Amino acid sequence: MDKSLIRNFSIIAHIDHGKSTLADRILELTGAVDKRHKGNQLLDDMDLEKERGITIKASMVRLSYHSANGKDYVLNLIDTPGHVDFTYEVSKSLAACEGAVLVIDAAQGIEAQTVANYYLARQNKLAIIPVINKIDLTSIDIPRVKRQILSVLGFKEEEILLASAKENRGVQEIIERIIEVVPAPAGEATHPLKALIFDCRFDAYKGVVIFVRVVDGNIPAQINIKLMHSGKVYKIEELGVFKNLKYFKADSLSCGEVGYFTANIRDPREIIIGDTVTDIKNPCSQSLPGYRTLKPLVFCGVYPVNPGDFPSLRDAMDKLKLSDASFIFEPENSQSFGSGFRCGFLGLLHMEIVQERLEREYDLNLILTVPNVVYRIKNKDGATVEVDTPAKLPPSQDIEEAFEPFVNLLMIIPIDTIDPVCEFTKSRRGIFKSNEYLGEDRVKLIFDIPLSEIIVDFYDRMKSLTKGYGSLDYEFKGYIPTKLVKLDIMLNGVICDAFSSLMHKDKVSFKAHALASRLKELIPRQLFEVSVQAAVGSQILASEKIRPVGKHVTAKCYGGDITRKRKLWEGQKKGKKRLKQFGRVEIPQEAFLEVLKI
Repeated sequence: MDKSLIRNFSIIAHIDHGKSTLADRILELTGAVDKRHKGNQLLDDMDLEKERGITIKASMVRLSYHSANGKDYVLNLIDTPGHVDFTYEVSKSLAACEGAVLVIDAAQGIEAQTVANYYLARQNKLAIIPVINKIDLTSIDIPRVKRQILSVLGFKEEEILLASAKENRGVQEIIERIIEVVPAPAGEATHPLKALIFDCRFDAYKGVVIFVRVVDGNIPAQINIKLMHSGKVYKIEELGVFKNLKYFKADSLSCGEVGYFTANIRDPREIIIGDTVTDIKNPCSQSLPGYRTLKPLVFCGVYPVNPGDFPSLRDAMDKLKLSDASFIFEPENSQSFGSGFRCGFLGLLHMEIVQERLEREYDLNLILTVPNVVYRIKNKDGATVEVDTPAKLPPSQDIEEAFEPFVNLLMIIPIDTIDPVCEFTKSRRGIFKSNEYLGEDRVKLIFDIPLSEIIVDFYDRMKSLTKGYGSLDYEFKGYIPTKLVKLDIMLNGVICDAFSSLMHKDKVSFKAHALASRLKELIPRQLFEVSVQAAVGSQILASEKIRPVGKHVTAKCYGGDITRKRKLWEGQKKGKKRLKQFGRVEIPQEAFLEVLKI
C-alpha cells in the first residue's frame, strides 16, 4: 500500500467537549456506518461509557475517504478520553499518530485538560489542528475563544476551524485539513519489521487481540514474530484491520499501517503495552522506545465479598490490565477480608471505573478499602521505604522523617470565583504559585498541593464553587517532608485494618471524630454493644458506642414470681457479655464506600 495515502490521527480535548460526537460524524461521512443504523458514541463500546457519557478507553478504527483532490486515502482514527485520570490512554494513543485534532468547546473555551493534551501532542511532535466545536449553541462567544487559542496555545487565526459535530457542520473541512496538514507515516518498507503494540483486548474465542502500528517493514500472515522486551516468540494466527467497526482479515500489514493480529495467546500477562514486534528470521537491531511507565498515584485494597471468588478476581484483573496498562495490582492479605489485591490507580475516577468494570464485565462482588497515596519513610538506620498501605508504616520510634507526594495543580476558573477557590485550596494545604488571566473572564491558577488532599472530593468541591465552569489538571511534582500519622479504627478494641489510613498530623483530630460518628450511623446495631474508637497509637482521639438490639426474653412469662424473670435477664446479660468478647461485628459494604467521602 502507498503509505503517502495513509493518515494516522487522534482526537483530543477536555472532557465533554465533543470528541466522541465528532468521531461519530467522521465515521458517518466516510461511510464506516450505515446512516440507517447510526447512533451516538459509536467508538465507545462499553455500556459504562455510554451511561456516563465519557470516554474511558481509547478506540481505533480504519476509514476510507475519497478526497476533493481525487485521491483515496486511508484514515486511522483514535478517539481518546478527556478526564485527567485517563491521560495515559491519550499519551499512548498519540505515540501511534502523526497528527491530532484538538477540539475546544465554543461555550466553555480552553480548559485545563485542553492545555495538558496540547502539550502532550507537542511532546510527540504531532501536527495539531485546532477546532472550535459546538458553534450551534446559543451561549457562545467565538471571538473570545479564538483570542484564548491565539494567546494561550499560540496558533494563527487562519489555522482555526469552526464546526458543529452535532449538526454535521464543518466536519468535511476537518477531514480535508487532516489530509493537508498531517504528514504521511515515516519509516521504510525495505527495513526489518518493527511494529509498536499500542493496545490489546481479550476475546473469548481469539484470545489476546493485539493492536499494532507498523513503523518499518511489513507483517505477512502466518509468520513467526518475536516480542523484543519479553523475548517471547509466537506464530501469527490471524492478521487484519479494524475497519468500519468490524474485524477484517488481511494478507499483510505494510509500513505505516495500523492493524491487529492474534497468536493464540491465552495468558494476558505475556503482553506488554509498548513492546516492539519484529520478525524472528530478520529481526530489527533496536526496539522502539515504548511508553513512559506511569506510577500509580492512588492505592487501595480490592477484596471479593465471597472468598471463593479470589481466583476469578485474579483472572479478571489479568484480562482488564490488557486494555488498561496503567492499572497495577499485587496480592495482599487482610485480617478483615482475607485474600485480595493491593491495586494502584491514576486517580479516584480511575479507581471507580475499574471497580465497576470488574463487577459488570466479570460478575464479581467487591469491597474496596480506604484509598491512600504512596508515602516515603526514611528510617533511623538510613533506609528509605515506600508505604502504600497503613500496615506497612514502620513504628513511630523507627521513623527519622516522612515525605508525602505533591502535585502541580493547574485550575482554569471564572474570574469571579477566584476568592472562594483560593481559600478552599489553601484550606487543603495548597501553596499558591502563580496566576494568569486568559481573556476577560477566565484565570489560570497554579498551586502546589499534597496529592492526598485532592484524590477524594476536591474536584467535586471545586466544580461546586465555580458553578460547574472550573476545570483542573495535575502533574506529579515530587516528595516533600511532612508530619505523618496513622489513624486506626477499633471496633470493640480490635483494629479494623480496612478503615486504617495515613494522613497529616493537623488533619487527624477532625478525621477521627468524623469517622467515629459516621461509623456509628453506618454499622447496624448488633446483639451486643459495639464500641467504635479512633486512635493514633495508644491515644484514643474519638469514641462512640452503638447500643445493642433489645430482645424481649421475658415475653413468654406471665404472672408468677419475679425470680423467674431475673433468671432470664441474668442469662441474657451473660450471653451479651460473651458475644461482646467473641462476637463478630457485621459491617455493611456501604460503610466502606461512605467512609471515602469523609
